[in-house]
Amino acid sequence: MSVFDDLKFRKVYSPIHNLDPRMKFIYVIAVFLAAILFSSIIPLLILFAMQIPFVLIAKVQKQWLRSLRGALFLAVFIFVVNIAGNFFTQGFTVTAANLENAAAMTLRFVVLVESFSVFFLTTSPDHLGLALEQSHVPYEFSFAFTTAVRFVPVLAEEAQTIMDAQKARGLELEKGNFLKRIRNYVPVLIPLIVSAIRRSLELAEAMESRAWGATKKRTNLYALKLHKGDYVLLAIIIGLLIVTIYGFLYVPVPTVRSLFGFV
Repeated sequence: MSVFDDLKFRKVYSPIHNLDPRMKFIYVIAVFLAAILFSSIIPLLILFAMQIPFVLIAKVQKQWLRSLRGALFLAVFIFVVNIAGNFFTQGFTVTAANLENAAAMTLRFVVLVESFSVFFLTTSPDHLGLALEQSHVPYEFSFAFTTAVRFVPVLAEEAQTIMDAQKARGLELEKGNFLKRIRNYVPVLIPLIVSAIRRSLELAEAMESRAWGATKKRTNLYALKLHKGDYVLLAIIIGLLIVTIYGFLYVPVPTVRSLFGFV
């Protein structure tokens, strides 16, 4: 559950936090496209390293590292599934090419997690909702999305509290086989679902008492505007897209096997 807590926005003054959420989201999409286009380790490593300065400038190193550590299980799962798939479909052998392809798929997942973690760690839900509204997204959808962003870390923290309480009562969550462990989590899921329903009812009553949806034309106290840093990020995005498309179409990317002399 700490994965969601480490993706929770924390107010810190930094040039990355002050960037327009729309520009940061476009940057994340650009990284996503670059990671999808390339299937080799070298360009994916470059994409991974390219985002480290953003993390250092934003001063979210600890939360960023914890979010990557939380994604470690899925990364290992992706690696193992790729190796196993190649092993059973290619004559029960594992080659250097299979290992490199599995590592590249895993690194692609890590790059995507890295970019989205930086986005959510440095973007306020209020600014995110305002960015969606100014992008002409219907307010109902933007409100639902920002509410989910707010409540996921809260529910994760509450789930951890319930787990600690059940462990204090003698519930052993980590013992037994796989099916036994799943059954052990039933006393955690039921109170968590009840709590989520209670929170949703409270939110619905609060929205109704404030006449939510009474007027179609909404106004906001603040309006997002682009500043110098946003234009710098836009230039980085355009450069990244140009280099990505050019490299994908015209530059042969060497493999790690070729660099170290493996077949």
